[in-house]
Amino acid sequence: MNTFWLKIAGIVVVVMVVIIVIGVFSPSERPQPAVESADEPKTKQKTFYDKVEEDKKEFLAEPQPVKEQVREQKRPADKQTPAEPAQPPEEPTQLYFRPLSEIDSIEAERLLNVAAPGRSIGRLPMTGFKLMVDSCRRIIRKWPDSWYAYRAKQMLADMPTRFRQRYKITEEELDVSEFTKPRPGTKPFTIKDSR
Repeated sequence: MNTFWLKIAGIVVVVMVVIIVIGVFSPSERPQPAVESADEPKTKQKTFYDKVEEDKKEFLAEPQPVKEQVREQKRPADKQTPAEPAQPPEEPTQLYFRPLSEIDSIEAERLLNVAAPGRSIGRLPMTGFKLMVDSCRRIIRKWPDSWYAYRAKQMLADMPTRFRQRYKITEEELDVSEFTKPRPGTKPFTIKDSR
């Protein structure tokens, strides 16, 4: 009567032993350490944590209100030194956002702080961007003229095309052109894009 369970236990043990033996004797593809020559510089490969930090810096940096700036008097062209570049330095982008109340700002920031790590997690194999997409859509729906909606739209635009198709991201959700024009109730802000 108990021989049935003994047979099942024996089969399980045999299967486990076979799996272990196959794992030990099968050739595994382990990355071989690269032999570096003296001519090639060392290139440090970015880890997941490095990418997470880049995402935080890129998408969670606050915009600065536009201040009256005193422009420096430019020197006449004949007094320029040859070492100076002919191109003017890039100026920050001026965009227009609607300021939020303190409570709305806290809630939008919380959602953006969920979306940024969701973007990093979405890059991992066998995962998706659902957490990021849901947070970004909530921000865009609740505060469409805010800085947070601008950043959410940027995150959605930075997603790979196959994920945009999977989550049915619309062109309206990607369009940031509305932030370049003043609208009623908006104020100018400067953004330093790292792109």
